[in-house]
Amino acid sequence: MGSFLEALKKGNTSSAAAAVGNTGIAILKGVAAVLSGSGAMFASAMHSIADAINQAFVFFGSVLAERKPSKRFPAGFGRVINIFCMVAVIVVSIMAYETIKEGFHLLTHPAHATNFWLNFIVLAIAIGVDGFVLIKAMKEIVHETRAEAKGLNIVATAFRNVGRAAPPTRLVFYEDIVATLGSLLALIAIVVSAFTSFQALDGVATILIGFLMIGVVFKVGYDNMVGLIGVAAPKMVEDRVAAMILSDAQVTDINKLRIIQEGRFYHVEGYIELVKGLTLADADDIKFRVRDKLLADPDISDVILGIIEDNGIRDWNSPTKVSDEPSVIT
Repeated sequence: MGSFLEALKKGNTSSAAAAVGNTGIAILKGVAAVLSGSGAMFASAMHSIADAINQAFVFFGSVLAERKPSKRFPAGFGRVINIFCMVAVIVVSIMAYETIKEGFHLLTHPAHATNFWLNFIVLAIAIGVDGFVLIKAMKEIVHETRAEAKGLNIVATAFRNVGRAAPPTRLVFYEDIVATLGSLLALIAIVVSAFTSFQALDGVATILIGFLMIGVVFKVGYDNMVGLIGVAAPKMVEDRVAAMILSDAQVTDINKLRIIQEGRFYHVEGYIELVKGLTLADADDIKFRVRDKLLADPDISDVILGIIEDNGIRDWNSPTKVSDEPSVIT
């Protein structure tokens, strides 16, 4: 039981918070949609149900992704979260289809919504909760990407660095942008429908919410498809790893370096050049010293390094790269 609770603590906190928040919101919106007959409220409730299912699913996926590499799975379980996110995309796709279908039905058969204040209060609460989860996701992005931001700067920093955040955090970020906008659209539709004769806005808002969900499907689906294939680390991460390697006094250059993103972790492979004249034992010690330094970084899960003697050519960040496989000392 203790190990299970410890594993849960390692899960993505943004997705856990979003799952809890969206479950409560989905129940409130569902009750309001049944009592009022509002199509926009129905669409918003569908989106909240999809979010709640997805975030709970993705949270447990993030827990599994934290498992250590095993003999059978030496590369670790980082990409498990990409699989869970792809399943979440399927759920959102189904909900988006149902939402858009309901929107077109409301355009041809407008429904007069009742219980205005119930809808208004529920959507106001939803905007507050979704906004809170969205801010939490933004802070998580800033934390995961090691960016420096405070106050309102967190918003701009989160948008700039979301591509480097963990897959579940990205999913929460995109989904809660849509959730907040969707609740706002539903609120506008309910207010306009209640005080004007323009009943078609209910259907229009419902369709717009459905298309916003499709936008999430394409963005999150693409990001996780790339993650499953295996994507190179961002330039910023590559520069950070290179700086850690070159900070060792005995390392003169980096001959080759490849960093693959595995979920929220990075797998580092490379050949480093050492000063001339070292014995094999000394070269081994340096290699292990550099490897341990890289593994101390919480974002790096696996490091494989080869070592060669300095070839007298500057390879790292040079336009001319060595194309032949270097002869490894070890």
